[in-house]
Amino acid sequence: MSKGKNQHVTPHKDGGYQVKGAGNQKATKTFDTQREAINFGRSIAMNQQSELVIHNQQGRIREKNTYGSDPYPPKG
Repeated sequence: MSKGKNQHVTPHKDGGYQVKGAGNQKATKTFDTQREAINFGRSIAMNQQSELVIHNQQGRIREKNTYGSDPYPPKG
């Protein structure tokens, strides 16, 4: 099964947060809160077996979650 696009949760230029597929120009969906965007992005990432990348207000990556087959599973 091929992996889907990684989903990015980023601040939206007009306020709130957006979920965008990697490489996409437009947001898949926008939200008032980061929590809502994360929940939506997580469901897409789980469905597509891809990665959810969460950015903070400055646009820096603060968290990554992989859904599906992780090439670097943690030990133990």
